[in-house]
Formats: sequence, C-alpha cells, structure tokens
Amino acid sequence: MIENAIYTPESYADRIRQDLRNCLVETNLSNGEKFVDKVRDRYVLGDRMVLITTDRQSAFDRVLAAIPFKGQTLNMTSAWWFEQTRHIVPNHVLSIPDPNVTVAKTCTVFPIEFVVRGYITGTTSTSLWTVYQSGQRRYCGNDLPDGLVKNQKLPANLITPTTKGKEDRPISPDEIISEKWMTADEWEQCSRIAHELFAFGQARAAERGLILVDTKYEMGRDQNGEITLIDEIHTPDSSRYWMADSYEQRMRDGQEPDNVDKEFLRLWFRENSDPYNDEVLPPAPDDLVVELSRRYIYLYEKITGRSFEFPEEGQPIEKRLESNLAGIV
Repeated sequence: MIENAIYTPESYADRIRQDLRNCLVETNLSNGEKFVDKVRDRYVLGDRMVLITTDRQSAFDRVLAAIPFKGQTLNMTSAWWFEQTRHIVPNHVLSIPDPNVTVAKTCTVFPIEFVVRGYITGTTSTSLWTVYQSGQRRYCGNDLPDGLVKNQKLPANLITPTTKGKEDRPISPDEIISEKWMTADEWEQCSRIAHELFAFGQARAAERGLILVDTKYEMGRDQNGEITLIDEIHTPDSSRYWMADSYEQRMRDGQEPDNVDKEFLRLWFRENSDPYNDEVLPPAPDDLVVELSRRYIYLYEKITGRSFEFPEEGQPIEKRLESNLAGIV
C-alpha cells in the first residue's frame, strides 16, 4: 500500500494516466554519435552534445518501467539548479530546446563521481550506514565517530568519491591522486566546488521544506580548460530528499524519514520477481507508475517553486522532439 502524504492536484493523476502509453523510451536522431545510458541518450556533435532525458525507470541494472513525464521533470529540475548555481561553478548547458532535452558543451570528464553526504543512511553495500554498521570508522578518507545512528545528521558534510568506469569503487582523495585519477590541484578545486554546491542545495531545499540528504556531482573541463559542472544536479535520480517537517519526530519515534523516492517501486519488483536473474520481469502496475510520476512532479514543484507545465495533450513525444530539435541536429 502506498502512503499518499505527498499532495498534487487530482487532475495530475488523471493526466498521468492519460499518458501512460505516451512515454519516451528510446530515441533515434539522425546525426551525432549515440551513447545510451540508463536514463539519458547522448548524441555527440563535436564540441557540443544533445542530452535527451527519457522516461526510462531503471533499477537492478535494468529498465523496469516507463514513467510519464519523468524525463521532463528530471531535465527541468536540473536546468533550474544549473541556473541557480552558476555563481559557484560554470556548467555545460547551452540551451533547453525541449522539456526533455539539454544541448550542452562537450567536456573532458573527470573519471570520479563526487558523492556528498549530509546524513548517514542507505541500505546498499556501499552506503555509508551499511559500511558504518560493519564496523568501519574510516571511509573514503573520512573519519567517523562512534555512536552514530541511522539517518542521523553527520557532524559535517562528507565527500565519499567513487571511480567512474567498468568497476565503480569508493576511493579516498589520497588514492585519487596517487593512482593519477586527478591531480592534487584538480581534486582540491572540485572537492571545494562540490562542498559549496551541496551547502547551497541544502539551504535552498530547507527553504522549500525539504532535506537534501545526499547527492552526486560530475565535473570536467571545457574546451578552454575551465572546470565545468556536467550531467545533472540535485535531481530525484541523483539525490535523496526527505520531508523536513516530520524528520525530528520520526527520528525520535525510531521511524524512517518521510522520503520522496522510487524505493516502493523497487520493493514491488523484489516481492513479485527476481529482478537480478529473471529474464522477463512482470509489468509494473499502472497505479505504481502513476504514483512514481506524481512524486517526480511533486519534487519538481517543491524544489523550484514553479507549477509543472504539462505538454500539449495528445501530441506524441517523438513528434514534439522532432519539431523542437529541427535545425539543431
């Protein structure tokens, strides 16, 4: 049973249901070298690239469902944050010609993800809480005090970097430098930028009644050698958000914080299949898909303070993309 503590107008659910079969799951642009990631399709066109955020919903290293308007909410949330943080670091955005599309500068990417954490939480093998529970008190170069409890605010925000490649692994700043993933100066600049971005994001989220729990950033150098923020920023896919108004009480009661994420969809697939080994997975129930779409839209509105702009009714996304990208690719 899904708890509906997250309010959106009833008309939103009706519109989502209307578009359950009008989702963007694949793209086929005529120009550019194409790369397919879990959610985004990238088309590299020399010194720029076209990033199309699809409606694919991934987990367990595979696509589970197509979620109406997910791509639009992710792309437009990122666009808002990119604009808000230009005073901290330049970013790769050149234009937003379509709600699902960002045209961006092509950059030389640092092979490190800058994972920043404000709270000790998580359930995966690399999550800070799992590592802490196992007895480790030093992680990615950070010393952790005894006596922390799950979901507690950390004494200070931490960066727990991971490598980007065939095998992502947690790594310390000393290892990043000694193994030549980055120079000492690059690490110093990028880690400072990551801390500034996260502190800014936490403050803005708090103004909106949200807690920015953790996130990840990616950076690179543009053609002029300037360090540039790339990929996405503070989206529901790259970040964890909790509801601020109930956090303290739920901590006192020993309950998990109220969250706005996709965990309930993961749980449904775990309960109804073996998502790591089954060749074919059952289709996600429409009610779960509608709920997840609603949550993405809720977060977009909560974060940006803007109303979500639904696309024109009845227009296939592919046709809209073709029109909006005419002359660009």
